[in-house]
Amino acid sequence: MSSQKGNVARSRPQRHQNTFSFKNDKFDKSVQTKKINAKLHDGVCQHCKEVLEWRVKYSKYKPLSKPKKCVKCLQKSVKDSYHIMCRPCACELEVCAKCGKKEDIVIPFNKESEETGNPEGNLRSTHRSCRRNEEESDDDLDFDIDLDDTKDNQVN
Repeated sequence: MSSQKGNVARSRPQRHQNTFSFKNDKFDKSVQTKKINAKLHDGVCQHCKEVLEWRVKYSKYKPLSKPKKCVKCLQKSVKDSYHIMCRPCACELEVCAKCGKKEDIVIPFNKESEETGNPEGNLRSTHRSCRRNEEESDDDLDFDIDLDDTKDNQVN
């Protein structure tokens, strides 16, 4: 009997049915696995989202080690695995970043959440810059107040 694809229909159920579903983090408790499990697949169509979720679920997803080249702008700016377009090009053309088809995007790209590193580091740097801005503005205000105080003292 030929087992050519589409040429045969099984008449019996699967012989050995699994009792437990596969867990991709059962034995692999690494940081990389946790990051992969927590990754949000945005900017892709429904089919591509399901494919990426399947890859994550069965430990087939491999993150990129260095950025790939975008097929539209030809820059090395594709940071997501299995994608062919960078985020700006996919947003501009309103196409799926993985397959390149003009499908409905399930979860659109979020411009605020384009964090390429660790979010705690970004928060810390943001807080540092805010503190610097506050200190600079405080210094400017103090300087203006000092000038006003000296003018008042000279007039009296």
